[in-house]
Amino acid sequence: MSILLSSNYQWVLLSTLLLGFASGLIGCLVYWRKQSLMSDALSHAALPGVVISFLIFQEKDFFLLIIGATISALLGAFLIMLIKSTTRITSDTAMGLILAVFFGGGIVLLTVVNRNSNGNQAGLDSFIYGQAASMIWSDVVITTILAATVILIILIGFKEWKLLLFDPNFAKGLNLSIKGMNTVYLIILVLTIVIGIQAVGVILMSALLIIPPVSARYWTHSFRKMMWLSGLFGGMAGTIGTTISALGSGWPTGPFIVMISGLIFLLSLFFGAKKGIVVEYLIFRNKKNEVLKLMPPAQIVREGKR
Repeated sequence: MSILLSSNYQWVLLSTLLLGFASGLIGCLVYWRKQSLMSDALSHAALPGVVISFLIFQEKDFFLLIIGATISALLGAFLIMLIKSTTRITSDTAMGLILAVFFGGGIVLLTVVNRNSNGNQAGLDSFIYGQAASMIWSDVVITTILAATVILIILIGFKEWKLLLFDPNFAKGLNLSIKGMNTVYLIILVLTIVIGIQAVGVILMSALLIIPPVSARYWTHSFRKMMWLSGLFGGMAGTIGTTISALGSGWPTGPFIVMISGLIFLLSLFFGAKKGIVVEYLIFRNKKNEVLKLMPPAQIVREGKR
Protein backbone atom coordinates (compact mmCIF):
# COMPACT_ATOMS: atom_id res chain seq x y z
CA MET A 1 0.00 0.00 0.00
CA SER A 2 3.00 2.30 0.37
CA ILE A 3 3.04 2.78 -3.40
CA LEU A 4 -0.28 4.66 -3.13
CA LEU A 5 1.48 7.27 -1.02
CA SER A 6 4.35 7.82 -3.42
CA SER A 7 4.48 11.08 -5.34
CA ASN A 8 5.14 9.23 -8.61
CA TYR A 9 1.90 7.26 -8.29
CA GLN A 10 -0.07 10.40 -7.42
CA TRP A 11 1.22 12.26 -10.47
CA VAL A 12 0.53 9.28 -12.72
CA LEU A 13 -2.95 9.10 -11.20
CA LEU A 14 -3.53 12.77 -12.03
CA SER A 15 -2.52 12.20 -15.65
CA THR A 16 -4.80 9.16 -16.08
CA LEU A 17 -7.64 11.04 -14.37
CA LEU A 18 -7.33 13.89 -16.87
CA LEU A 19 -6.88 11.40 -19.71
CA GLY A 20 -10.07 9.57 -18.71
CA PHE A 21 -11.98 12.84 -18.41
CA ALA A 22 -10.73 14.05 -21.80
CA SER A 23 -11.58 10.68 -23.37
CA GLY A 24 -15.10 10.86 -21.96
CA LEU A 25 -15.65 14.34 -23.41
CA ILE A 26 -14.28 13.63 -26.88
CA GLY A 27 -16.04 10.27 -26.73
CA CYS A 28 -19.39 12.08 -26.66
CA LEU A 29 -18.54 13.77 -29.94
CA VAL A 30 -17.48 10.41 -31.38
CA TYR A 31 -20.72 8.82 -30.12
CA TRP A 32 -23.04 11.39 -31.69
CA ARG A 33 -21.08 11.37 -34.96
CA LYS A 34 -21.46 7.56 -35.01
CA GLN A 35 -17.70 7.10 -35.45
CA SER A 36 -16.95 4.56 -32.75
CA LEU A 37 -15.06 2.38 -35.23
CA MET A 38 -13.04 5.42 -36.30
CA SER A 39 -11.61 5.77 -32.78
CA ASP A 40 -10.73 2.07 -32.80
CA ALA A 41 -9.06 2.34 -36.21
CA LEU A 42 -7.01 5.41 -35.26
CA SER A 43 -5.82 3.93 -31.98
CA HIS A 44 -4.56 0.82 -33.78
CA ALA A 45 -3.11 2.95 -36.58
CA ALA A 46 -0.91 4.76 -34.05
CA LEU A 47 1.21 1.69 -33.26
CA PRO A 48 3.43 1.73 -36.40
CA GLY A 49 4.25 5.38 -35.75
CA VAL A 50 5.48 4.54 -32.24
CA VAL A 51 7.82 1.82 -33.51
CA ILE A 52 9.07 3.80 -36.52
CA SER A 53 9.81 6.78 -34.27
CA PHE A 54 11.88 4.50 -32.05
CA LEU A 55 13.72 3.07 -35.07
CA ILE A 56 14.59 6.58 -36.28
CA PHE A 57 15.71 8.13 -33.00
CA GLN A 58 16.75 4.94 -31.12
CA GLU A 59 15.33 6.21 -27.84
CA LYS A 60 12.06 5.91 -25.96
CA ASP A 61 11.40 9.60 -25.51
CA PHE A 62 7.64 9.84 -24.98
CA PHE A 63 7.37 13.14 -26.84
CA LEU A 64 9.09 11.69 -29.91
CA LEU A 65 7.00 8.54 -29.75
CA ILE A 66 3.69 10.41 -29.62
CA ILE A 67 4.79 12.55 -32.56
CA GLY A 68 5.30 9.36 -34.53
CA ALA A 69 1.97 8.00 -33.27
CA THR A 70 0.20 11.23 -34.25
CA ILE A 71 1.59 11.19 -37.78
CA SER A 72 0.69 7.52 -38.18
CA ALA A 73 -2.87 8.00 -36.85
CA LEU A 74 -3.44 11.07 -39.04
CA LEU A 75 -2.16 9.11 -42.04
CA GLY A 76 -4.65 6.37 -41.18
CA ALA A 77 -7.48 8.93 -41.01
CA PHE A 78 -6.44 10.41 -44.37
CA LEU A 79 -6.37 6.97 -46.01
CA ILE A 80 -9.82 6.15 -44.60
CA MET A 81 -11.26 9.33 -46.12
CA LEU A 82 -9.37 8.72 -49.37
CA ILE A 83 -10.69 5.17 -49.69
CA LYS A 84 -14.21 6.31 -48.88
CA SER A 85 -14.19 9.17 -51.43
CA THR A 86 -12.47 7.41 -54.33
CA THR A 87 -13.87 3.87 -54.15
CA ARG A 88 -17.16 2.10 -53.55
CA ILE A 89 -15.90 0.77 -50.23
CA THR A 90 -18.07 1.89 -47.31
CA SER A 91 -16.61 3.90 -44.46
CA ASP A 92 -16.84 1.10 -41.88
CA THR A 93 -15.08 -1.30 -44.25
CA ALA A 94 -12.36 1.29 -44.89
CA MET A 95 -11.91 1.76 -41.13
CA GLY A 96 -11.65 -1.98 -40.57
CA LEU A 97 -9.14 -2.26 -43.40
CA ILE A 98 -6.88 0.48 -42.06
CA LEU A 99 -7.20 -0.87 -38.51
CA ALA A 100 -6.06 -4.35 -39.54
CA VAL A 101 -3.27 -3.27 -41.92
CA PHE A 102 -1.73 -0.63 -39.64
CA PHE A 103 -1.95 -2.74 -36.49
CA GLY A 104 -0.53 -5.77 -38.30
CA GLY A 105 2.30 -3.64 -39.63
CA GLY A 106 2.96 -2.28 -36.15
CA ILE A 107 3.20 -5.79 -34.68
CA VAL A 108 5.62 -6.84 -37.44
CA LEU A 109 7.80 -3.79 -36.80
CA LEU A 110 7.67 -4.38 -33.06
CA THR A 111 8.76 -7.98 -33.56
CA VAL A 112 11.70 -6.86 -35.72
CA VAL A 113 12.75 -4.29 -33.12
CA ASN A 114 12.57 -6.80 -30.27
CA ARG A 115 14.76 -9.28 -32.16
CA ASN A 116 17.38 -6.90 -33.52
CA SER A 117 17.76 -4.18 -30.86
CA ASN A 118 20.23 -4.27 -28.02
CA GLY A 119 17.75 -3.99 -25.15
CA ASN A 120 16.99 -0.28 -25.19
CA GLN A 121 13.60 -1.05 -26.74
CA ALA A 122 12.32 -2.51 -23.44
CA GLY A 123 8.94 -1.03 -22.63
CA LEU A 124 7.67 -0.62 -26.18
CA ASP A 125 5.39 -3.61 -25.62
CA SER A 126 3.54 -1.55 -23.00
CA PHE A 127 2.01 0.47 -25.85
CA ILE A 128 -0.07 -2.58 -26.79
CA TYR A 129 -1.87 -3.15 -23.46
CA GLY A 130 -0.83 -0.04 -21.54
CA GLN A 131 1.30 0.30 -18.45
CA ALA A 132 0.95 3.50 -16.46
CA ALA A 133 3.67 2.38 -14.06
CA SER A 134 6.23 2.71 -16.88
CA MET A 135 5.53 6.43 -17.18
CA ILE A 136 8.29 8.73 -15.98
CA TRP A 137 7.98 12.32 -14.81
CA SER A 138 8.32 13.86 -18.30
CA ASP A 139 5.67 11.45 -19.67
CA VAL A 140 3.27 12.50 -16.93
CA VAL A 141 3.83 16.20 -17.64
CA ILE A 142 3.23 15.77 -21.39
CA THR A 143 0.12 13.66 -20.84
CA THR A 144 -1.30 16.07 -18.27
CA ILE A 145 -0.71 19.17 -20.42
CA LEU A 146 -2.12 17.66 -23.60
CA ALA A 147 -5.14 16.12 -21.85
CA ALA A 148 -5.91 19.46 -20.18
CA THR A 149 -5.60 21.15 -23.60
CA VAL A 150 -8.15 18.76 -25.12
CA ILE A 151 -10.54 19.36 -22.21
CA LEU A 152 -10.26 23.14 -22.58
CA ILE A 153 -10.84 23.04 -26.36
CA ILE A 154 -14.00 20.97 -25.92
CA LEU A 155 -15.39 23.01 -23.02
CA ILE A 156 -14.64 26.42 -24.54
CA GLY A 157 -16.23 25.44 -27.85
CA PHE A 158 -19.17 23.55 -26.33
CA LYS A 159 -21.85 25.57 -28.17
CA GLU A 160 -20.02 25.22 -31.48
CA TRP A 161 -19.63 21.46 -31.04
CA LYS A 162 -23.32 21.16 -30.23
CA LEU A 163 -24.26 23.05 -33.38
CA LEU A 164 -21.90 20.95 -35.48
CA LEU A 165 -23.45 17.73 -34.19
CA PHE A 166 -27.14 18.58 -34.21
CA ASP A 167 -27.65 21.47 -36.65
CA PRO A 168 -24.74 21.87 -39.09
CA ASN A 169 -26.86 23.93 -41.51
CA PHE A 170 -27.56 26.51 -38.80
CA ALA A 171 -23.85 26.47 -37.96
CA LYS A 172 -23.11 27.34 -41.60
CA GLY A 173 -25.60 30.19 -41.35
CA LEU A 174 -23.58 31.55 -38.43
CA ASN A 175 -20.45 31.46 -40.63
CA LEU A 176 -18.86 28.67 -38.63
CA SER A 177 -16.26 26.78 -40.63
CA ILE A 178 -17.55 23.20 -40.74
CA LYS A 179 -14.36 22.02 -42.42
CA GLY A 180 -12.25 23.80 -39.82
CA MET A 181 -14.22 22.32 -36.93
CA ASN A 182 -13.98 18.85 -38.45
CA THR A 183 -10.22 19.32 -38.67
CA VAL A 184 -10.01 20.41 -35.03
CA TYR A 185 -12.20 17.46 -34.05
CA LEU A 186 -9.91 15.01 -35.83
CA ILE A 187 -6.80 16.58 -34.29
CA ILE A 188 -8.06 16.45 -30.69
CA LEU A 189 -9.38 12.91 -31.25
CA VAL A 190 -5.97 11.75 -32.47
CA LEU A 191 -4.26 13.72 -29.70
CA THR A 192 -6.39 12.02 -27.04
CA ILE A 193 -5.64 8.61 -28.53
CA VAL A 194 -1.87 9.05 -28.78
CA ILE A 195 -1.43 10.41 -25.25
CA GLY A 196 -3.44 7.50 -23.90
CA ILE A 197 -1.75 4.62 -25.65
CA GLN A 198 1.05 4.32 -23.08
CA ALA A 199 -1.37 4.16 -20.16
CA VAL A 200 -4.24 2.25 -21.80
CA GLY A 201 -2.66 0.68 -24.90
CA VAL A 202 -3.53 0.85 -28.58
CA ILE A 203 -5.87 -2.15 -28.37
CA LEU A 204 -8.06 -0.86 -25.55
CA MET A 205 -7.79 2.92 -25.95
CA SER A 206 -10.95 2.97 -28.08
CA ALA A 207 -12.90 1.46 -25.18
CA LEU A 208 -12.09 4.51 -23.06
CA LEU A 209 -13.60 6.65 -25.82
CA ILE A 210 -16.70 4.52 -26.41
CA ILE A 211 -17.88 3.08 -23.08
CA PRO A 212 -18.17 6.29 -20.94
CA PRO A 213 -20.54 8.17 -23.33
CA VAL A 214 -22.64 5.05 -23.86
CA SER A 215 -22.92 4.68 -20.08
CA ALA A 216 -23.78 8.37 -19.65
CA ARG A 217 -26.58 8.05 -22.23
CA TYR A 218 -28.52 5.89 -19.78
CA TRP A 219 -28.64 8.68 -17.20
CA THR A 220 -29.74 11.77 -19.11
CA HIS A 221 -31.22 13.14 -22.33
CA SER A 222 -29.28 16.42 -21.98
CA PHE A 223 -26.18 16.68 -24.16
CA ARG A 224 -24.44 18.94 -21.64
CA LYS A 225 -25.10 16.58 -18.72
CA MET A 226 -24.13 13.62 -20.87
CA MET A 227 -20.73 15.18 -21.58
CA TRP A 228 -20.06 15.86 -17.90
CA LEU A 229 -21.18 12.37 -16.89
CA SER A 230 -19.11 10.80 -19.64
CA GLY A 231 -16.05 12.72 -18.49
CA LEU A 232 -16.75 11.71 -14.89
CA PHE A 233 -17.11 8.03 -15.83
CA GLY A 234 -13.92 8.16 -17.89
CA GLY A 235 -12.04 9.83 -15.04
CA MET A 236 -13.33 7.24 -12.55
CA ALA A 237 -12.28 4.38 -14.82
CA GLY A 238 -8.83 5.86 -15.32
CA THR A 239 -8.35 6.51 -11.60
CA ILE A 240 -9.57 3.15 -10.30
CA GLY A 241 -7.94 1.13 -13.08
CA THR A 242 -4.58 2.84 -12.54
CA THR A 243 -4.80 2.23 -8.79
CA ILE A 244 -5.52 -1.49 -9.22
CA SER A 245 -2.70 -1.78 -11.76
CA ALA A 246 -0.27 -0.04 -9.40
CA LEU A 247 -1.05 -2.47 -6.59
CA GLY A 248 0.12 -5.44 -8.68
CA SER A 249 3.50 -6.31 -10.12
CA GLY A 250 3.62 -5.64 -13.86
CA TRP A 251 -0.15 -5.56 -14.20
CA PRO A 252 -1.17 -3.81 -17.46
CA THR A 253 -3.27 -0.71 -16.87
CA GLY A 254 -5.50 -0.84 -19.94
CA PRO A 255 -7.45 -4.03 -19.10
CA PHE A 256 -8.25 -2.80 -15.59
CA ILE A 257 -9.44 0.58 -16.88
CA VAL A 258 -11.67 -1.16 -19.41
CA MET A 259 -13.01 -3.55 -16.75
CA ILE A 260 -13.97 -0.62 -14.52
CA SER A 261 -15.57 1.09 -17.54
CA GLY A 262 -17.50 -2.10 -18.24
CA LEU A 263 -18.70 -2.25 -14.63
CA ILE A 264 -19.91 1.36 -14.85
CA PHE A 265 -21.71 0.48 -18.08
CA LEU A 266 -23.47 -2.50 -16.48
CA LEU A 267 -24.63 -0.36 -13.54
CA SER A 268 -25.88 2.26 -16.00
CA LEU A 269 -27.58 -0.35 -18.17
CA PHE A 270 -29.65 -1.63 -15.25
CA PHE A 271 -30.05 1.41 -13.01
CA GLY A 272 -29.69 4.43 -15.34
CA ALA A 273 -32.27 7.09 -14.53
CA LYS A 274 -33.52 7.48 -18.12
CA LYS A 275 -33.04 4.20 -19.96
CA GLY A 276 -31.99 1.70 -17.31
CA ILE A 277 -33.68 -1.70 -17.56
CA VAL A 278 -34.77 -1.71 -13.92
CA VAL A 279 -36.02 1.88 -14.07
CA GLU A 280 -37.98 1.27 -17.28
CA TYR A 281 -39.53 -1.85 -15.76
CA LEU A 282 -40.62 0.07 -12.65
CA ILE A 283 -42.10 2.84 -14.81
CA PHE A 284 -43.96 0.27 -16.93
CA ARG A 285 -45.30 -1.48 -13.83
CA ASN A 286 -46.48 1.79 -12.27
CA LYS A 287 -48.25 2.83 -15.48
CA LYS A 288 -49.86 -0.59 -15.74
CA ASN A 289 -51.13 -0.32 -12.15
CA GLU A 290 -52.53 3.16 -12.86
CA VAL A 291 -54.39 1.86 -15.91
CA LEU A 292 -55.78 -1.09 -13.94
CA LYS A 293 -57.12 1.27 -11.28
CA LEU A 294 -59.12 3.14 -13.93
CA MET A 295 -60.56 -0.02 -15.50
CA PRO A 296 -63.92 -1.52 -14.40
CA PRO A 297 -63.56 -4.72 -12.30
CA ALA A 298 -65.19 -6.90 -14.99
CA GLN A 299 -62.74 -5.69 -17.63
CA ILE A 300 -59.81 -6.32 -15.29
CA VAL A 301 -60.99 -9.94 -14.93
CA ARG A 302 -61.20 -10.34 -18.71
CA GLU A 303 -57.73 -8.83 -19.19
CA GLY A 304 -56.32 -11.19 -16.58
CA LYS A 305 -57.68 -14.25 -18.42
CA ARG A 306 -55.94 -13.34 -21.67
